[in-house]
Amino acid sequence: MTEEPGPVHAPEFPKNVTWLQGGPLSMAELRGRPVLIDFWDYTCLNCLHTLPYVKAWHARYKDHGLAIVGVHAPEFSFAHNVDNVRRAVAEQGLEYPIVVDNDYAVWQAYANRYWPAKYLVDREGYLRYYHFGEGAYDETEQAVQALLREATPDVILPGLLEPLRDEDKPGAVCYRVTPELYLGHQRGRIGNTAEIAIDKPGTYKDLGKHAEGYFYLEGDWLLAAESCARPVGASGESRLHVRYMAKEVNLVMMPPYGGGEGRLELLQNGVPLPPEDLGEDARIEDGKAVVVVSTPRMYRLVNNREIDTHELTLVTQSDGLSLYAFTFGSCVAGEES
Repeated sequence: MTEEPGPVHAPEFPKNVTWLQGGPLSMAELRGRPVLIDFWDYTCLNCLHTLPYVKAWHARYKDHGLAIVGVHAPEFSFAHNVDNVRRAVAEQGLEYPIVVDNDYAVWQAYANRYWPAKYLVDREGYLRYYHFGEGAYDETEQAVQALLREATPDVILPGLLEPLRDEDKPGAVCYRVTPELYLGHQRGRIGNTAEIAIDKPGTYKDLGKHAEGYFYLEGDWLLAAESCARPVGASGESRLHVRYMAKEVNLVMMPPYGGGEGRLELLQNGVPLPPEDLGEDARIEDGKAVVVVSTPRMYRLVNNREIDTHELTLVTQSDGLSLYAFTFGSCVAGEES
């Protein structure tokens, strides 16, 4: 006979973590209130998609007893910088307490493996619900409301949120997309098969044949563990090529060390990216599609009119500009009935 596992108490927050805008908090002092724990990273596209819902739940339910705690677990080394996290929190308009989990102490206590991840804790401190990734917004909000009613049976709650993004509305479709593509030698898939220089400057040749799911370097680059960067003192242009299937292309980047901005030119299928296909962070200058990199974060490069396979080429002469990871999107809103 196999015994069913009993209820599990939510782990206590470590004492040696940094808190932003509130805290330090403990699960013990939050006893009596439902608690939503949200693991996120400010460079994570999926996390950025879910944050509007977390913000809305905070606004809707904080006065009904819900406590939300964001746990920022950094994916890249620059995201360990508390000032970078603080800036991202302000840009996203988050108002609930945030744990800066640089040592992954909270992450490990929850045995978490995902960005984003949400855990709901009831008034007695037991874990009652979890969800990994995007979506399930109605289901999660229903779970929040159920715990609020357990804590205060006569509470009067609003109806469920309407979808906050067109891509979350009924009828929206997500097509096949190129998987996330890291650009360092630790997790990246480099297509150049010869003369790879690890953790030191190297000059790369591109043979012009590109397979989807790989990146190809051309010119001077420094291939590091997490990223590829244009080396200081490089000559000519540094180019990176990627063949992808998607509507949207996003890229995590960091400006040069020591201050200043980095500049990136975007070519699609060998020509400047058309104005109609620019991502939110791209613009046209002198007939060229460019992105200015001023802070370490995710940049929205491309938002094509149609979902298709394309060749994207990034061109830079900005010494020290670092590129970390591509994410691709292909969700489109459903047609109005």
